[in-house]
Amino acid sequence: MLKEVLTVNVEIKEEYEVKGQTGSAKMILFGGNIDCEAFKGKILPGGVDTQRQRPGENVMLSARYIAEGTDSEGNKCKLFIENNGEILEDGSIVTRSKIYTDSKALSYIEKAELTGTVEASQLGVVIHIYTNL
Repeated sequence: MLKEVLTVNVEIKEEYEVKGQTGSAKMILFGGNIDCEAFKGKILPGGVDTQRQRPGENVMLSARYIAEGTDSEGNKCKLFIENNGEILEDGSIVTRSKIYTDSKALSYIEKAELTGTVEASQLGVVIHIYTNL
């Protein structure tokens, strides 16, 4: 059974793109916040999603960012989040996540197998990160 552990609200700030002869790459700078039961806080400056695509292949993505806020016990903490995934032919996005944290309450998340989905929002996207329980 999947349980959602984090809901990340991404606000896109800037985009840069290069279209080469053998592929294209895009870097998307973003901010935003995380607002869920386990953690509440903001994404610190420096969040970036790097997307690359070769002709005939799906878009591969890799986003990395740090969020600062409070855990479910009210303790200040930080999360480093890395989401790697791909945009499938139907437009859906599936990710695998790796998270590091200095929160004792969230320490279990570092060893959990995490997957994610991405949906469009008014300012960017919403990422839902799940663990298998």
